[in-house]
Amino acid sequence: MPEFDYQKQAQNYYSRAPLIILGSGASAAHGMSGMGALAKHLVANTDISGLSSPEVKAWEIFCQVLQDGIDLESALHEVDVSETLTGRIIQATWALINSEDLKIFHQSLQDKAMFPLSRLLSHMFKSNLAKINIVTTNYDRLAEYACDQEKVHHYTGFTHGFFRQLATPNEITSQRRVNIWKVHGSLDWFQSPLEDTVALTNIGGIPNNYEPQIVTPGTQKYQKTHLEPYRSIINNADQAMNAANSYLCIGYGFNDGHIQPKLIAKCFRQNTPITIITYALSDAARKLILDGKAQNYLAIERGETDHQSVIYSSLDKTPLTVEKNVWSLQGYLTLIM
Repeated sequence: MPEFDYQKQAQNYYSRAPLIILGSGASAAHGMSGMGALAKHLVANTDISGLSSPEVKAWEIFCQVLQDGIDLESALHEVDVSETLTGRIIQATWALINSEDLKIFHQSLQDKAMFPLSRLLSHMFKSNLAKINIVTTNYDRLAEYACDQEKVHHYTGFTHGFFRQLATPNEITSQRRVNIWKVHGSLDWFQSPLEDTVALTNIGGIPNNYEPQIVTPGTQKYQKTHLEPYRSIINNADQAMNAANSYLCIGYGFNDGHIQPKLIAKCFRQNTPITIITYALSDAARKLILDGKAQNYLAIERGETDHQSVIYSSLDKTPLTVEKNVWSLQGYLTLIM
């Protein structure tokens, strides 16, 4: 018998209707590219035609930094790229992630059970909950697709329809709703020729005179997120995080300055319970949660195989290895359902 009952702990934390935090690992489970694959794609596919000599030189330095093994976010911080070049990088990023996103959408049309997140949301709504909050750094729309599969309304800051405009949360009402706060933007957000932000549903390419509104890593990330709609989205995400009684982090690496401060303050100062499920715990997650001051945590990562999990708990200083998959979202659901 294990020294602590991790299943009971998981159920206890889940019973407090957690706010869900989706990181890149949640999308990687469906085959979306991570930072490494994105870096290779950018080197091969970013359009540098018509750039000035200093911009081309900056691009060459940027590519060299990536090829030297520096990660994409560090490279974008290290090399000073112009606004024009940043725009080209954003377009190349959008092209890759959007094509992968649409491919997953088409797969989901054939497979009703494709998204474990659908089952999680459906299970959470079997209570008297009227709203579930998801905070995510991902640009993709997998959370939205998961809602659609379960006939659950979702709100991302915009009206409904094909040409969607910014709308406050109280403009759209439904009996049950998932709020998806996308703090780094979304594949379907664009700056229009009128210089406002609109959302265009599932289009295959970037329309003329429209610019994708996704925030790539690097120095411009924090400048851009002071502008609308990011400012309102981040503010709403902050309010939701402040109000949460529990957190469920899925594939989240604890490397984002927009989410971290509120999350850590709640876990450290108010002892709010946090559950982390992931393929591999990041160094930041280990430092902040396992080695930090979190009093109530359950963290689960993959062991040596897909069918093995390593469990870290605030109830016991010794990690526990179990011979089953409870590190993926699908595996986690077996603990709580």
